[in-house]
Amino acid sequence: MKVMAIGTLKPLSQEQRQRYLPAEVPATLQFYLDGKMEQFWLRDKEVGVIFLMSVDSVDEADRLLKALPLVHANLLTFDLMPVGPLMPLGMLMQSK
Repeated sequence: MKVMAIGTLKPLSQEQRQRYLPAEVPATLQFYLDGKMEQFWLRDKEVGVIFLMSVDSVDEADRLLKALPLVHANLLTFDLMPVGPLMPLGMLMQSK
């Protein structure tokens, strides 16, 4: 299943950036290498991130994201939304 994870980041001090980002970036990239994250974006003005995840459930996405250093430090929170094909478009197709 696909899950859109919309992350909101609290403003980080320079000290927090130096403390958390060296571990946050590799942890995030590992999700990509493990096939758990398909795409990722930075939200405008660095207010957070958006991840398109490929997971078995919303609970799995939640569990994975909670392991990130910034989430663990309560500096980054996520809203999780399962997404999928726009099925009503099928009504526009003619039957064969």
